[in-house]
Amino acid sequence: MSRQFNMDTARQNFWKEDFLREKTLRCEWHRKYGSMVKAKQKAKAAAHLPLKLPTLHPKAPLSPPRAPKAVPCRAPSPALKAPIQSEMYPVLPATRALLYEGISHDFQGRYHYLNTRKLDIPEMRYLFPITTNFTYGWQLGPPVKEELAFRKVCRTDSFFRKNGAFELLDPRDLAL
Repeated sequence: MSRQFNMDTARQNFWKEDFLREKTLRCEWHRKYGSMVKAKQKAKAAAHLPLKLPTLHPKAPLSPPRAPKAVPCRAPSPALKAPIQSEMYPVLPATRALLYEGISHDFQGRYHYLNTRKLDIPEMRYLFPITTNFTYGWQLGPPVKEELAFRKVCRTDSFFRKNGAFELLDPRDLAL
């Protein structure tokens, strides 16, 4: 296959202008969006770096404040004892002790602790609804037992066939 040499001056000028136009477009794009691309690349690279946590130094124990002698001592109320910094209520010591009894593989330890903790209603575990899903069912109270006899009779008399799904229809199954 032979090469075509139909490059005259007009064609050379066309290609020269085309390359120059593409070069200026690339430079304009880089000037306009280059900083955003670099910022995204830095953020992506920072996300892959391991998280380095600050070191915590042990705090020196504080000396207890001296109580005034003239004022009689009163027991502090539980609300004023310490501000709660968590969204959950503290776990009872008996429930916490379940963590240290046995191993989860034998349905003890953490497994038994989590199942026991799951039995509490959310109002007993959390101070307030954390997610929007908590609002459904928050403070509903105990479940109301319904009478099952009525529903059972209604279901068997009107909905299901008595002789199976693929059998011929029985006249007793038809609602007239």
